[in-house]
Amino acid sequence: MTDTIVFDVDGTLVDTNYHHALAWFRAFRDHGLTVPVWRIHRAIGMGGDRLVAEVAGDRVEAEIGDQVRAAWKKAFEPMLDEIVPFDCARAVLRDCRRLGLRLVLASSGDPAHVRHYVGLLDAGDLAERCTSAEDVSATKPAPDLLAVALDGLQDGRSVLIGDSVWDCEAAKRVGLPCVGLRTGGFGVDELRSAGAARVFDSLAELRAALPELPLAKPTLGR
Repeated sequence: MTDTIVFDVDGTLVDTNYHHALAWFRAFRDHGLTVPVWRIHRAIGMGGDRLVAEVAGDRVEAEIGDQVRAAWKKAFEPMLDEIVPFDCARAVLRDCRRLGLRLVLASSGDPAHVRHYVGLLDAGDLAERCTSAEDVSATKPAPDLLAVALDGLQDGRSVLIGDSVWDCEAAKRVGLPCVGLRTGGFGVDELRSAGAARVFDSLAELRAALPELPLAKPTLGR
């Protein structure tokens, strides 16, 4: 029986959330809409399939959702060279393996972007599995991503490490403990209210607490 640590990627291991918010702002502006960046930031962490309706309404999603998503990708990709891992990102992944924990990277990001981040993290040899948007039809806060991430790996207990309230909500839907990081820009009270069992300021703090993380059997497939 092997326990599994599931890591979100964007905003948790690599510093992307504010780049995403700015890219979405530019994408909406390209289509004649000005959505405040603060409002966009509150939705970062859910998938692009949900974000447009969340911040601009169902009508905008129905009329130009796909066009806005295409514009977001065009605006975001030039920023990829600016993306860097958070301090201790590689070290915390390595320590998970040293503790005998199975490691899964559960991202709902664009597949090419996720591959870029895994390269930045030099994590290809550490992770048992890595997901992307192409693996699910519904992204966070839907729990589908976690179902894919843990499929066949439910012999032990698990925990999700994430940076947004959407991570917490997805985990809660399948009975999975969630540990929050403030690296995505959400506050301690927000993360706790969304269901985070513990909240850390940084990956360095998380790294020191790895042996004490809450773990549980998820309710997937039950």
